[in-house]
Amino acid sequence: MNLLITGGSGFIGSNLVKLILEEKRDSIYKLVNLDALTYAGNADNTKQFLEDDKYFFEHADLYDMPAVLEIFEKHNITHVIHLAAESHVDNSIKDPDAFVNSNIVGTFNLLKACRHFSVKRLHHVSTDEVYGTLSEQDNKFTETTSYDPRNPYSATKAASDFLVNSYYHTYKLPVTLSNCCNNYGPRQHKEKFIPTIIGALTAKSKIPLYGDGKNIRDWIYVTDHCEALWEVFRRGTIGETYCIGSNCEKRNIEIIETICELMNIEQGKHIEYVSDRLGHDYRYAINSGKIEKELGWKPKTSFTEGIEKTIRWYNEKN
Repeated sequence: MNLLITGGSGFIGSNLVKLILEEKRDSIYKLVNLDALTYAGNADNTKQFLEDDKYFFEHADLYDMPAVLEIFEKHNITHVIHLAAESHVDNSIKDPDAFVNSNIVGTFNLLKACRHFSVKRLHHVSTDEVYGTLSEQDNKFTETTSYDPRNPYSATKAASDFLVNSYYHTYKLPVTLSNCCNNYGPRQHKEKFIPTIIGALTAKSKIPLYGDGKNIRDWIYVTDHCEALWEVFRRGTIGETYCIGSNCEKRNIEIIETICELMNIEQGKHIEYVSDRLGHDYRYAINSGKIEKELGWKPKTSFTEGIEKTIRWYNEKN
């Protein structure tokens, strides 16, 4: 296959590129990374592969339809994994326009290109945030949970999910979708929660913590997510959605406590409680029973092991 990965220089994308080129390379003829290299994309994340004869980098924005079509034609793209997206909730509250352009219009352009060139498979990567929020008593999100996005980021991701599904039902475009919980690990942008904690503790500065710190998220180590994406992309049922979770629910304050403990730093004095985020969802949790049953995937990395690897990576990077 000639595989296009959008957003391949970002956090999850670069880890997926690494996984494929190091462990799954016999399955591909070409791996083309299309990335706009906005602030969240980093060319350094994939520079180690520039000499690989199967790897090709294209600096382009999905908002630029002529450029997208040119890349599809140039590389004879047959398969696509779509990761490119604006993803930081705080940024979406301050500037929703960029999220509409990237997550909705960008996805629409990609779908048009996929249909025009009759790609054999498109996998669309989404988020659990499209499902809204849970109470502590609610059951976990599943593939049949109704959408209830509550901020501009999750709303634009929900819209992109609906567009992808519409191209499957209307035009029979061969698609799969996945909705994943919070990722962490190497190469994540410093604006995200876990890199913010590690960075603050390293710099001996305050960790900003929203509200009372009791909001709950399900966390997955990025390599486990990438393995799940590959399984869905290769063997998932066309037209189906797969929820990807790690059964690892943690309160935000617990994350700080764990990282402080692993870094041998006293936790209490480093926290600065700040005003809660607008529309801050209380809890996300994923039931990944479907992907476990149908594709035999399960996460391999415990939270402590994953955090240790993450801390080590950031320490070596600095």
